[in-house]
Amino acid sequence: MSLPVFLKSFLASVLVLAGSIWLAILLLDPFGVSPLRLPGAHAIMDINQRYMYPQIVRARAFDSVVIGTSTSRLLDPQELDAAFGGRFANLAMNAGTAWEQAEMAKLFLRHQPHPRTFILGLDQMWCLEGDTIKRITERGFPEWMYDDNRWNDLPHLFSLQTLEIAGRLLGYKLGLMPARIRADGYEVFTPPESNYDLARAQFHIWKGHAGMRIVPQSPPVELSPAARAALDFPALVWLDDLMTRVPTTTRRVLALMPLHVAAQATPGSSGEASMRECKARIAAIGVRHGVQVVDFSIPSEITRNDANYWDPLHYRVPIASRIVAALKQAQDTRHADPAGFFVLR
Repeated sequence: MSLPVFLKSFLASVLVLAGSIWLAILLLDPFGVSPLRLPGAHAIMDINQRYMYPQIVRARAFDSVVIGTSTSRLLDPQELDAAFGGRFANLAMNAGTAWEQAEMAKLFLRHQPHPRTFILGLDQMWCLEGDTIKRITERGFPEWMYDDNRWNDLPHLFSLQTLEIAGRLLGYKLGLMPARIRADGYEVFTPPESNYDLARAQFHIWKGHAGMRIVPQSPPVELSPAARAALDFPALVWLDDLMTRVPTTTRRVLALMPLHVAAQATPGSSGEASMRECKARIAAIGVRHGVQVVDFSIPSEITRNDANYWDPLHYRVPIASRIVAALKQAQDTRHADPAGFFVLR
């Protein structure tokens, strides 16, 4: 065989192989974007929430949603269903930036324009100041999945990452692998409760200084009206815009999640003064759009108790259940919790 003939045969073989792989990916459709998807049960097999959640949204099986960072991921959609009615999906992302959360919310609202309940779990990501905020993380963000053009998705499917996820999906279809997460997006990402070790948790909560306690700064920092006005929280512009997109007929809740006091700003510090102003602006957004603002990120019996947490940001599963019950309580009573778990802004 001459060299030109060999090269042509080799190239043809490569093209056939590549085309076969791409066709297999299109048929398996690991991200829920292919028009050639095979019928039958599908499952979420990716490990990055930014890639796995859009197909949950496009399935249009859920009329309610909770969005946030990992501080909201333990809110169980089934418990939310029981509390509020409807069918919830949990689309909270590990280390999700405010911009990523807003993009996720806008995607959900395009596919479910009249949701029954919309809960946005807020944490420090929404109160980052102008020089510290970023739109995406090192995890990357597939913007092509978040628009309405299905054709621009196809070239992105031909990649090693997509091939890997397609292989996992094939394993699921053959009964060799379980689904990565529940179809409603829920996953207990923290260690099993049976493995909880208070001493280890305290090591993480207090960064190796077990027994450390919060000492308020004295005298406390008081910002002048001009200094407060000069504070720049870019994410709140996105939050305000997002609230204009959620119908007023929807039950809407902005919930500041219960960070451990070790992760909250030190009382009397400039950080606390900044956070106080950010919360005031979130409250103003709530008033402007008629949205309930529930603040769990306060010193309380829950947030002071080390035994409720794995680390400064992540509470345990039983606390997640208490948050769901408290959200329902806030909706029903329209008053702060008498026990001090939350206040309304």
